[in-house]
Amino acid sequence: MSHYERHIFFCLNRREDGRDCCAAHGAERLQAYAKSRVKALGLAGPGKVRVNKAGCLDRCEHGPVAVVYPEAIWYTYVDEKDIDEIVESHLANGRPVGRLRIE
Repeated sequence: MSHYERHIFFCLNRREDGRDCCAAHGAERLQAYAKSRVKALGLAGPGKVRVNKAGCLDRCEHGPVAVVYPEAIWYTYVDEKDIDEIVESHLANGRPVGRLRIE
């Protein structure tokens, strides 16, 4: 059994060469928001959900991006409403959010 039921990684990569990156789209703020929502809903901790920062996940063209394991489902998002939907639907209830998925 995995230490966490689900693990979400948020790309927080910042590129200094002018190319697009997740950090330029509010990824740091929204990762912190996701972490606070997971904690507020009592979903955080061993056997539950872990919210992590990640370096470059190499999908910046879809940015900002996050990936949920063990399902390996990739998401893009733009605001707190999108994060709420990912947290409440996928992280809490195991139902991926189709409209935010990246294939």
